[in-house]
Amino acid sequence: MTAGGLVFIGASLDAYLKAYDVENGTLLWRGSLPTSARSVPMTYETGRKQFVVISAGGHEGTLTKLDNRLVAFSLP
Repeated sequence: MTAGGLVFIGASLDAYLKAYDVENGTLLWRGSLPTSARSVPMTYETGRKQFVVISAGGHEGTLTKLDNRLVAFSLP
């Protein structure tokens, strides 16, 4: 969760990292991943910029391809 009220979820079978409004649960953003994450994202700051990072892959399945990546998104 961020100080701005976003909750990020990547623990799903689809290949997206999603951001929800903490107040009402509205989906605000969806970022494409190379494969499903099924993991918990983390956020960090460097200087005045904030990022959200997630580990995608490390599994086999028929819904998404097998891959292993760390994916970072910059927050506005």
